[in-house]
Amino acid sequence: MNQHFDPNVVCECGKAHKTAVEACVVESGAISHIPEYAKKYGAKKAFLIGDINTYPLAGDKIEKLLAAEGIESKSFIFKERRLEPNEQAMGSLVFHFDAKCDIIIAIGSGVINDLSKVLAFLTNKPYVIVASAAFMDGYVPASSSMAVDNVKVTVPAKSPEVVIGDLDILTGAPVHMAKAGLGDMLAKYIAVLEWKISRIVNNEYYCDKVADFTMDCVKKAVDEAPGLLKRDKNSMEALFGGLINCGCAMDYAGCSRPGGGVEHYFSHIWDMRALDFGTPVSSHGVQCALGTLYAIKCYHALTEIVPNKEKALAYAKSFNFEEWSGQLREFVGKGAEAMIALEAKERKYDLDKHAKRLDVILDKWDEIVKTIKEHLPTNEEFEAILDSIEAPKSIEEIGMDKSILPMTLKSTKDIRDKYVLSKLLWDLGELDDICEKVF
Repeated sequence: MNQHFDPNVVCECGKAHKTAVEACVVESGAISHIPEYAKKYGAKKAFLIGDINTYPLAGDKIEKLLAAEGIESKSFIFKERRLEPNEQAMGSLVFHFDAKCDIIIAIGSGVINDLSKVLAFLTNKPYVIVASAAFMDGYVPASSSMAVDNVKVTVPAKSPEVVIGDLDILTGAPVHMAKAGLGDMLAKYIAVLEWKISRIVNNEYYCDKVADFTMDCVKKAVDEAPGLLKRDKNSMEALFGGLINCGCAMDYAGCSRPGGGVEHYFSHIWDMRALDFGTPVSSHGVQCALGTLYAIKCYHALTEIVPNKEKALAYAKSFNFEEWSGQLREFVGKGAEAMIALEAKERKYDLDKHAKRLDVILDKWDEIVKTIKEHLPTNEEFEAILDSIEAPKSIEEIGMDKSILPMTLKSTKDIRDKYVLSKLLWDLGELDDICEKVF
């Protein structure tokens, strides 16, 4: 894989688009290329990482491939059946790292990749990820999702120089993992839309070329989606390649906008509740797909309203942050504290700031509605995509109670300093009404 944009050319958006990923090999038998990349980076000894589920997929083969080229290896295999990306796991990985190793090769997907990227960051070693499943788009970004003190946080990490997508391994993974991967791809419908809306409302940096590149990847994956149930290699190539490209798109943009928006925040809220209260939880991708479905329904409902300035100003004036903080603590748990603290920096509830945003929204309302209608599939079209891979279409199907949906959406506006659906609804004074209408 070469860069999709020339890193030496400044785009019309004002940025030169670059990614840290130097190669991505997606084909049958792709692990056979690992020794050539190890030699490219001058490696004499490799540190191999996996767990009891992923290491057997390719670990021994990689050891033999490296040995045949005179490259030593040391392996570390997590023994936990369900590994968590927390302080204990990270500490164990660091403790077992051999300082003589000059390249890190991980075999896995979400948690293994998150932990290994942090280790690569701490040791500044070249990093190769051998994907065990087309599970999510987080293989590429220079950050990792970790649980610190039982709170989901994002920490600095190192992007892989090389991504290996061996189709023999990927098509052998459980089908539910490919469904989750497609769910993470589908999230881009909302992610890119909210990037466009924030450009309109907040004059946020935006690049049409990166946005179009992202949506082209989504289209290819959606077109091939039905084949995932049959473990079709062309379908898997479209999905995995799309996930990696979308990860690169975040590098190109220099932000997470092409990757996720409010639909990811649905998933984050549910994860935080699970950490604190033991409530049901599903895979990140499946939750993102459901978050996307609910967000699409809310956006389409939003296009049917007539904005009312007096209603919006009165709604903002009546908002009580202290009362809302109490509701957040009760609903989210310990994770609410970081969300509440964010307001001191963001000041999204400041009445003067709200009034200025509202004036822009009202002035640009026709453009916002047009953007939503042109960009999003209809509710029925999106549900048909989910049907094509036999994915759930309600949180009840993954063990959650639909009564949490209104509070989930309302909580999403406090997760990050990013303009998303719930903030737009709050600005318009329509948050409660849309929750009642849609949920």
